[in-house]
Amino acid sequence: MSGTRNGTDLPQDDYEYAPLRLDPAMSRSAATTMLTIQAEYSGWELARVLRFSDGSRRVWLRRRRPRGLVPGLTA
Repeated sequence: MSGTRNGTDLPQDDYEYAPLRLDPAMSRSAATTMLTIQAEYSGWELARVLRFSDGSRRVWLRRRRPRGLVPGLTA
């Protein structure tokens, strides 16, 4: 199965996703710092952000899966 994103065809299994829910009490700068640390040390990138009327945020981080961990591939 493949999907098109930003003009490139990539199998959907090329990425792993980590959904997060950020509390409305968390400041924007604190959220930025937390997400920057995840990107710097764990290889995550921001995939999507939704902000709700109560001030909470739903964030999806993604990173490429190592080739050996994609289901269906053999070495």
